[in-house]
Amino acid sequence: MRSRIDQKIQSSREIDVVPTTHFRARQPKEHTGPRGPAKRQIASIQVLPTPAQRVGSVDALRGFSMFAILGTDVLAKALEEMLAHAGWFLPALGAVIGTQFTHAEWHGVNFYDLVFPLFIFVTGAAIVFALPKLVEQEGKWAAHKRVLWRSVVLFALGVICYGGVANGWSEIRFGGVLQRIALCYLFASLLFLNLSLRGMVASFAALMIGYWALMTFMPVPGIGTGSLARGANLANWIDAHYLPGRKWEGSWDPEGILTTLPAIGTCLLGVFAGLLLKNPKLEARQKSLWLIYAGIALLAAGLLWSLQFPINKYLWTSSFVLAGGGFAAILLGAFHEIIDVRGYRAWASAFMWVGASAIVLYMFNVMFGFHVIAQRLVGGDVEQLADRLVAPGAGRFLVTLVALLIALAAARFLYRRKIFLRV
Repeated sequence: MRSRIDQKIQSSREIDVVPTTHFRARQPKEHTGPRGPAKRQIASIQVLPTPAQRVGSVDALRGFSMFAILGTDVLAKALEEMLAHAGWFLPALGAVIGTQFTHAEWHGVNFYDLVFPLFIFVTGAAIVFALPKLVEQEGKWAAHKRVLWRSVVLFALGVICYGGVANGWSEIRFGGVLQRIALCYLFASLLFLNLSLRGMVASFAALMIGYWALMTFMPVPGIGTGSLARGANLANWIDAHYLPGRKWEGSWDPEGILTTLPAIGTCLLGVFAGLLLKNPKLEARQKSLWLIYAGIALLAAGLLWSLQFPINKYLWTSSFVLAGGGFAAILLGAFHEIIDVRGYRAWASAFMWVGASAIVLYMFNVMFGFHVIAQRLVGGDVEQLADRLVAPGAGRFLVTLVALLIALAAARFLYRRKIFLRV
């Protein structure tokens, strides 16, 4: 009898879930020799899928989101500074660009607020392609062990990225970008492996409604019920009292304990998108359209819910999950139509490079910094000369642009040599 995973999804091309480091290997095919079939050998490094075997739109969208994280916010602010005194239209344009590449102060949403949930959404979509293949090859129990191992390693890498134990046990940061990705991947994968589609939809609804109910009706000591004020709400109170180590905002963390629950919902939305992409009953173009239509519906539902439960990235509100998921689904639909349906892949090559090694690039950028390398090349007097010859801010724009180009060069090097480091 086919497994529940096989019943949900037909076999198709495999892509890996989270681009980090991988230690296990695939077994090569048997070959014959003078004495008959040779035994299978275990290699020390996995032979990963070639670029042609990967789902281009998923890789490209992952790379798009990571590229935005690697420094486009600094690039946008430098551009805003450069345009500040260039007539009447360009300063207004620069201000719009600069605003969209900053996080909203509290309630509300800018483009940059949607980048992180976009990455988590794509992680969910990739689960659908990777885990069924793993179940088929090694069994369901092995898939559970692999999911747990990947999550633990990715969480540990996140702790290391933010300083590890260098500043003492009390300064370890247990909340963080990689830590949230690890937890979302873990729970979304477990739900995918053990529940039907109906069960996953019910889980998503429970996460959204349950989180809303907690934030709206649960009394908070010294605060009361229903408060969503900065530092004075249930999620922030739980972090202050129960999240150990260093918090990003002093007493609370935007990647804290309670806000991880709705973030799992973001990953589940990606799982639903991945299931749609693998649906054999739909033509390729229909998949693109369904993703876009579903994205519009999610975006509308998020905006409607925000009238009562405001869109807020720091609290990862349920309305933010719907709006962010809608934005991600629309982008995935557009990428799928352009790349996978119509075959226009050249324009997205750089995004695919980044997407294939996204976590590696992120870790290097946090721990060492592409910006540091760029400063050695075009910083100092070169940066000041650009400010004098072009406009204030041009030097910072040049340094950030060079940093992004270095990141792209590193991603291209890894991609062209098929070096895909994963957990």
